Amino acid sequence: MGAMAADTPLPLFPAEGGPGAPLAHRMRPRTAAEFVGQGHLLAEGRLLERVVSARRLPSLVLWGPPGSGKTTLAQLIAGQRQVHFVPFSAVTQGIPELRKVLAEARERQRRGAETLLFVDEIHRFNKGQQDAFLQHVEDGTVTLIGATTENPSFELNAALLSRVRVLTLQALGPEDLRRIVTAALTDPGRGLGLPEEALAPEALAFLLERAAGDARSALNALEAAAWLADASPNAPESRIQGAHVAQAMQAAGAFDRQGEQHYDTASALIKSLRGSDPDAALLWLARMINRGEDPRFMARRLVIFASEDVGNADPQALQVAVAAAQAVQLLGMPEGSYALWQATLYLALAPKSNSTKVAGHASLAWERAHPSAAVPLHLRNAPTRLLEQQGYGAGYLYPHDHPGGWVAQSHWPEGAPPAAFYQPVPRGAEADHAARLAALRAGHAPAGWEGLP
Repeated sequence: MGAMAADTPLPLFPAEGGPGAPLAHRMRPRTAAEFVGQGHLLAEGRLLERVVSARRLPSLVLWGPPGSGKTTLAQLIAGQRQVHFVPFSAVTQGIPELRKVLAEARERQRRGAETLLFVDEIHRFNKGQQDAFLQHVEDGTVTLIGATTENPSFELNAALLSRVRVLTLQALGPEDLRRIVTAALTDPGRGLGLPEEALAPEALAFLLERAAGDARSALNALEAAAWLADASPNAPESRIQGAHVAQAMQAAGAFDRQGEQHYDTASALIKSLRGSDPDAALLWLARMINRGEDPRFMARRLVIFASEDVGNADPQALQVAVAAAQAVQLLGMPEGSYALWQATLYLALAPKSNSTKVAGHASLAWERAHPSAAVPLHLRNAPTRLLEQQGYGAGYLYPHDHPGGWVAQSHWPEGAPPAAFYQPVPRGAEADHAARLAALRAGHAPAGWEGLP
């Protein structure tokens, strides 16, 4: 990239660290020359060159898939502009921390220094929280670079969008990934220091396919696979095979919000809740939070579980889950995680019943099998005199006119024997439902209803 210094190494954040730092961190490009991919933005004369060389750097949103270089690109821009770089995560930090960062930037501005505020996963701030940036972007306290994997048109509010330029990054192609993996494999200083032949061709092909354009995922898996193969510069004959990569991809926790890990982890959360294991449920919820899962998806799963697996065994479970979903929408993350944790613990420890689900599906099946079953006349509404003359509503017994607020009468289609869809379990509040229902189905008022006005 012409406007960016291609030969001046930049310090990584946090500090580059020693051999114990993850491979993906050690291999983060330090110069524009080391950056791989995104030629549509970085080639000489392209948009990003003009943006960076402008008199005043505009605030940007980098929109692209995981591992496409958003963080590194922001850091390289900061290095080119020689401004103070402040990384900020919308996953683990909230508005109180943001206020502190902005106050420090304001003080830095008074001293004549610029601040580039890089907000990773900026879409995790809800649209109300995003207003916190507006004034500070407008008055130049900070230059904002936000990174997001989500469509900014839907996830960022209109006021913020009007103040930023959106640059779209693409998933890395196979050749780009091959260059990155090969460099990490062979680099003797920051990489693994292995010869190219230490990675079997089929293992490389499998790694490139499964990484799906995500450089971070590829490097994490490569490092884990090398460990599994016990590969080292002193024993290059210990080749990294496809089986090592397959095991590493699973062990590294590659998490695609639209793919297998997304659904596997959600399944583990629900099954832990169903098994009344609060600790395991929190673990799988934590994985989803840490891997950037959409908090609205997590909240929806809890609401579904409250009806599907707790149901009327604890009617308050649905209220707790819905309140958590509303809190997530109101607060955003990370503050919304408290409501998710609270709901998760409540649902895990609640008595369980799937009778609501079973009864609902049974009623759907019965109705499909009897599509012509008509509403009996006495249950029909008679809004006009003609319908009243035709017998609509005739013979209906109004329960509130009878002792206990109940009277025996049929509510089923004529000629169709009543079906017992709902089968309460003997747990929680449904234990009371079972006793009441047995009396009602037998044609008399439940205990305690008799004689009441």
